Formats: sequence, C-alpha cells, structure tokens
Amino acid sequence: MTIQVTPANHAVGAFVHGVQVANCSDDDLSVIKQAFVDYGVVFFRDQDLTPDQHIDFAQRWSTINVNRFFTPVDSHPIIAEVRKEPEQKENIGLAWHTDHSYDQIPSMGSLLYARELPPIGGDTMFASQYAAFDALSPGMQQTLCGLRALHSSRHVFGAAATTGDGLPDYQNAELATQDAVHPVVIRHPLSGRPALYVNCDFTVGIDGWTVAESAPLLQQLYAHCGRAEFVYRFGWEPGSLAIWDNRAVQHLALNDYPGHRRVMHRITLDGVPLEPYQFGSEPPVGHR
Repeated sequence: MTIQVTPANHAVGAFVHGVQVANCSDDDLSVIKQAFVDYGVVFFRDQDLTPDQHIDFAQRWSTINVNRFFTPVDSHPIIAEVRKEPEQKENIGLAWHTDHSYDQIPSMGSLLYARELPPIGGDTMFASQYAAFDALSPGMQQTLCGLRALHSSRHVFGAAATTGDGLPDYQNAELATQDAVHPVVIRHPLSGRPALYVNCDFTVGIDGWTVAESAPLLQQLYAHCGRAEFVYRFGWEPGSLAIWDNRAVQHLALNDYPGHRRVMHRITLDGVPLEPYQFGSEPPVGHR
C-alpha cells in the first residue's frame, strides 16, 4: 500500500496508513515526520514491533532520553514501561501534561506502543496547544507571550511526593532534582507556530511571581488547555503506536479500567532549547 495520512479530527492528530514503521523507507519516514509537524500526534494501527525495532525506529528521529523515574523494561532498559496492575487505583499520566517539561532542554516527542491492554477503556486524550493558544483573546495572547514559567520534577517524582498502596511505582526519587524555566508561549522549533507550554503536572509557577499570584492564571490555563474542542481521544488496539510532539500537544491517560492490567512501552526523544514566541509575528505560510 501507498502511505496515506488521514486527519483524526479538525484540531489534532492524524492516522498514518500503509506502512510498517519497523522497516519503513526514508521517503515514508519523511511523510510521517511531516505529519508529526502538521498534526501534533500520529497514530498507527497493526504494528508488529519488537523492543529492538522500537528503539531502532526511535533513533531515526532523535537521540533517546532515558526516563529516570519509570520502571525500565528488563531486557531493554532504554525503554520505559508504563504499567498499571489490576490492584492499582491510579495510573501514570492521569492529568494533562507534556513529557519532560522539567528538563532544561525538553523532550521533542514520545513513542508509545501498546503491549497489553484492558478489555475496555485505557484510551489516551491528546490536546492541541496550537489550538489552545489560537482560541485566546489577543490581549491574553500578548500578556502570555511576555511570561516565563517554572517547571519541576520534584513534586511528582521526588521524595516528598505522595506514595502508597494503589499508586504508580516510580523509581529514583533522589534523582528528581530537575528545575527549568521555559516561555509560557513557545515558537515551535519545526512549525514556527505559537503553542501554549504550561501543564498541571510539572508547571509550578510564573517566573518572578509569587505562588499566590501564579495560581489563578495557571489554573485558568490548565482548564483552557484541555477544552473539548482541542482534543482527540485515541482508542488503543493491539499493535497500536502513537508518536506525539511534546512541544505541540498535551496528553492524558484515562483511568477507566479498574481491575485490569495495561502495559505500554514508551521511548522519549531528545529535543532542542525552546524559544519564546514574539506576539504579532507573522504565522508561517500554510499552517493548519
């Protein structure tokens, strides 16, 4: 089959058909990467990936950023295992977030492959942060373009984070020392488009503001970023693969499969430093 790209909805995401990523050509990979830029997240069905093939395909995109806090796959520690056991009450990724925003140079993207799925439930939601920015008033856009936000790993993965029965099993709490400052509105390094870049998991304040001053604005933005009109809900099937852009979308893993196991393999990709979007800049030609 010839490779085909079909939008998932009007806001975010596209399905890529007619290709097995384990052995795709350079030309097919170019089509996939362009869809990644254009739509923020690309979805594949019926992929047959060994862990080695998963790694090889990821390395055709960027160097791999090994997650410090997730349990690694025993045979391939460069892959993070996103697991929820039947007895666990909470899952990993149950709030809107973008991976590794606490790093000084945040992740470019993530590749998540379905290994074991519940009989029903366990979908992942994706929200366009291009659309989230575009929907704001010009006055709010201008205000946000002048701000920077603080991001941290400490409160989610550190020693002070809540742990206990039924919660996800994170590792290496002593390594949760990452703090970073990023623009609230970034200029996407590939598309040139403005995107909101705050998330309720890792953003902890506005740079130069107090916690009390930051909270109302951040809570407003968190609620705004996940509005239904910006979102696509992806239903996983055996062999499904999703590749999302951590600079253009947020994601949320639904926790609606009590008493069942869900096991996914995730690889996170290194990115580049993020630059602020200058309010009033001309949008790139041909953007969605």
